[in-house]
Amino acid sequence: MKLQGSVAFVTGANRGLGEQFALALFDAGAAKVYAGSRDPGKVGVPGAIPVAVDITDPESVRAAADQAQDVTLLVNNAGLTTRADVLTADLDAFRLEFETHVLGTLSMSRAFAPVLGRNGGGAIVNVLSVLSWISITRSAGYAAAKAAEWSVTNSLRVALAEQHTQVMALHVSYLATELAAQVAGPKSDPAEVARATLEGLEAGRDEVLADDLSKQVQAALAEGPEALYPQLAGRPALI
Repeated sequence: MKLQGSVAFVTGANRGLGEQFALALFDAGAAKVYAGSRDPGKVGVPGAIPVAVDITDPESVRAAADQAQDVTLLVNNAGLTTRADVLTADLDAFRLEFETHVLGTLSMSRAFAPVLGRNGGGAIVNVLSVLSWISITRSAGYAAAKAAEWSVTNSLRVALAEQHTQVMALHVSYLATELAAQVAGPKSDPAEVARATLEGLEAGRDEVLADDLSKQVQAALAEGPEALYPQLAGRPALI
C-alpha cells in the first residue's frame, strides 16, 4: 500500500500510539487523516479531522463509516485494559475486553471493508500485542482478547484478499503510553513503532513485530508451552 495521498481513519487517535499513527501518516504523505475518538474534542493532531466513534457501539461505527467514505486505510488502534486476572476478576471485565478488542475491531473492519473495496482495496492495520501469543495471569482478559483479535485478523486477511485489501497485524509488547504507565521494565517509543508499522505496510508485509520480545515469543510458539512458560519448570518467565 502506498501512503502518499492516502486517506486514513485511526481509532483511539486522541493519545498514545493512535496519536502517533496520525502524526506518522501525515509525515508519510497521507492526504487526509480522520482521528477517531470517543471524545473528538481531545484530538490534538494538527490537520486531522476529529470523528466521534465508540467502537463498541454499532451505531457509532456505522456513522463514522458513513462520514469517511473516502478512506483507503483503517488503523484499528483503540483499546483498553481492565487488568483482569484469570482467577479473581469479575467476568464483566473479560466481556469488556472482548467487546473492545475483538468485536470492536471486527465491527470497524466490517463497516469499512466495502469503503476500502470501492476505493481500490487499501489496507487495514490491527494493533495487536505480544500477548496475542502468550498469556500472563494478571492480564488474562487482555491476553485472551488479543489472541482472539489475532484470529479475527487472520480471517479478515483471507476474506478481504479478493478485493485486494491488505490486512496487517502489529505485535508489540509494552509501549511508553498511558496504557502501560503502571508497568515496570523496558518500553518502546510509540512514535518509532508507528513509523515502523507504516514502513511494513508500504513493504506489503502481513505482520510487523516491533520489538525483540515479540520476535522471541513468536519464535517460541513452535516449541510448545515449555518454551512460552518457562516458569512452569522454575525458570524466569518471558514476560
